[in-house]
Amino acid sequence: MMEYLSLFLFLGAVIVLLMGYSVAFSLAGTGLLFAGIGALTGHFDSVFLEAIPNRLFGIMNNEVLIAVPLFVFMGVMLEKSKIAEGLLDTMSILFGSMNGGLGISVTIVGMLLAASTGIVGATVVTMGLLSLPTMLRRGYDPQVACGVICASGTLGQIIPPSIVLVLLGDVISSAYQQSQIDQGLFSPETVTVGDLFLGALIPGLLLVFAYTLYIVGKAVISPSSVPAIPKEERDAVDNLWGKVLSALVPPILLIGLVLGSILGGLATPTEAAAVGAVGAVVLAIFKRNFNLETLTGVMRSTTQVSSMVFIILVGASIFSLVFRGFGGDDMVRDFLTDLPGGVWGALAVVMLVMFLLGFFLDFIEITFVVVPIVAPILLTMGLDPIWLGIMIALNLQTSFLTPPFGFALFYLRGVAPESISTGQIYRGVIPFIAIQLTMLGLLAAWPALATWLPHAVYG
Repeated sequence: MMEYLSLFLFLGAVIVLLMGYSVAFSLAGTGLLFAGIGALTGHFDSVFLEAIPNRLFGIMNNEVLIAVPLFVFMGVMLEKSKIAEGLLDTMSILFGSMNGGLGISVTIVGMLLAASTGIVGATVVTMGLLSLPTMLRRGYDPQVACGVICASGTLGQIIPPSIVLVLLGDVISSAYQQSQIDQGLFSPETVTVGDLFLGALIPGLLLVFAYTLYIVGKAVISPSSVPAIPKEERDAVDNLWGKVLSALVPPILLIGLVLGSILGGLATPTEAAAVGAVGAVVLAIFKRNFNLETLTGVMRSTTQVSSMVFIILVGASIFSLVFRGFGGDDMVRDFLTDLPGGVWGALAVVMLVMFLLGFFLDFIEITFVVVPIVAPILLTMGLDPIWLGIMIALNLQTSFLTPPFGFALFYLRGVAPESISTGQIYRGVIPFIAIQLTMLGLLAAWPALATWLPHAVYG
């Protein structure tokens, strides 16, 4: 009976979420409601609830999670300092002489913004406001323009330093330690956020290359759908290379400082996030966009996003505790280990479930609710924790693009002009979904794409 209650608990949480209630309170409320029902019927030991204070203190004392508000601050400050606007203007002129050049510029700027902000919503909205009107005015096919913007915006999921990888790294690290203890290894090896950052670099860059290749192919097959910028407009720009350098060097330098300090072992992700936050302020001062009003707006946005992340983490922690109290983790373990195909069959089912859940839930809920349940089981079955983490991140990135509920599609719909139909946005992302699923398949076939670099750097 307990196992069935754990299943009803999960379904109940999904139903409450689909009704439109706040994620954090839906998870915590559903968990506590079922715990009460279980305690009254004798199917739940209320002693489990005594662990809630310790879990909450564990969240508050988790040094890795301090990186979240710092990276959010860095991203919002860069957005307010108009770094993206300058990047897009100069890169579009640089690549403007070729068909598809503006689309390639959007992809490259999306990559740099992803590495700078790590926030999908902010990147898609910023790129939608800045580049979509320009692309439409210059004769781009609306479907292609929408697809490029949405896909480039989701690169913030996989290209470090990504908030997704910070949160996922913390969860995977705990899951890996738990799986080793379950196997009787009481001196467990650890996996760090830095390992996931390194593991994500090659798949992320390959994804950017694949996007660019698609745009080039589109330019060859249908040049009228991705026209070049008129020559007279390009010639009107003075000192092009000077503008390119002034637009590219500051964000690249900041990204280099943040990632370099982590990968070089000079700083933890949290310390590097602090470097990024200070660096973003310096860039805003350099761009003469720093004042009290800007700082107030950035602090307010940072507080809102960080509060959302941590209150969801609290709700997810209560939910997973009750789920475990009902024996849900044992039910999931038995289900996955009994599947045909062994570890690959279990992995395929988990990836499919996460992909489908990504239609309805944000990556934060999936990371905090689903991953802690399934990751220890999959890691106990012998999977590499870095590879599993990057597979999950890439899968969640794909779900951000997938109609009808992909979050990136909603973000773009919110800022796109009325002349753009929702159907055009949906059709535009289909080729990019195919690219990302192909990348997921390549990563499944060659795990070294994710594991080689961390092992080469850290041994």
